[in-house]
Amino acid sequence: MVSLTRFASRGLLAAALSSLLAHGAAAQEIVFKDQENREIKLAKAAERIVSIVIPMASTVIALDGGTKRLVGMNPTAKSAVLEGILSKIFPETKDIPSDVTAPNFVPNIEALTATNPDLVIQWGGRGTDIVAPITNAGLNAMLILYGTEQLTRDYMTMTSRAIGKPERIKELVEWRDRVQKDIEAKAKAIPEDKKPTTLYIARALTEIATTGTKGSYNAWYMELVGGRNASAELNGTVTINKEQIAQWDPEVIFLNAFEARLNVDWVYNDPILSLTKAARNRRVYKMPLGGYRWDPPNQESPLAWMWTANLTQPDVFKYDLRAEMKTAYKTLYNYDITDADIDGILWIKEQSGSANYAQFKAK
Repeated sequence: MVSLTRFASRGLLAAALSSLLAHGAAAQEIVFKDQENREIKLAKAAERIVSIVIPMASTVIALDGGTKRLVGMNPTAKSAVLEGILSKIFPETKDIPSDVTAPNFVPNIEALTATNPDLVIQWGGRGTDIVAPITNAGLNAMLILYGTEQLTRDYMTMTSRAIGKPERIKELVEWRDRVQKDIEAKAKAIPEDKKPTTLYIARALTEIATTGTKGSYNAWYMELVGGRNASAELNGTVTINKEQIAQWDPEVIFLNAFEARLNVDWVYNDPILSLTKAARNRRVYKMPLGGYRWDPPNQESPLAWMWTANLTQPDVFKYDLRAEMKTAYKTLYNYDITDADIDGILWIKEQSGSANYAQFKAK
């Protein structure tokens, strides 16, 4: 470290301070490439962030350990916050604007610029129409890509750098890696004929659709835990009908957490879907809603993998999910989660009649 005493003795204290301040400012500059290989340059750690991308709002909160940097989010993300546990942990989230974008990711430039963001997180790979309005307004856009676990780790790492906390990502990635490898090791011993067919329903109440198709994130973790994807013949988000589901006759059905009014009775009480193996054996489950919905990749994904593993292969996986959640919520949000909180996240009351769900009740 430079000695200020020596400079002062020569009457150069002011010059020394000026030099040190200039050096410090330069050291704070953050430069990296986003997932569309665009250079992102920040004069210092971003203090005001808008997430147009849905899952990233809660991820920013988890990476930063609080809400102070998040000044805008997608309305679909805000609904998850308000319906889920984050509004209890961070009550101030109810006041974060969500009019910065439409749910379809088209920015509301007037509302967006009013938040005076240092960084706007937007989807990449979806064309310039949702990006150009941001950059044309002179705002810094970081573009991220979706669909694989590696992409998730990469954009979480980028975000941790953008907020000036690159050290924060290490423990979170190590956790993801540890859980993934443990599941993979246990799943290797599962014979192919012991892997149940599984189906993820992404939408049910307005139209029926699945994103659990070949190569999707949902398919990836269903196969990771020892399931066989019933919709593997399809690509992308696909509208399906009940007759198609009956034809696949899945042994396990996972329902999305995006539709608040959706519950397992949608399957059990339906004259067609109730005939599937999943319904007859009571193996229908709604994805949990914690700091974010557990369906897509997010900061809580290892918990989703363990939950899915215990339900897909209950004889192979015996994760103590409640204990894992207590550790994870302390790490992610510095929050001591209660048993009542866990019951709500896992829909314990609503799913009490589903097979193998008693394992998640408090002992």
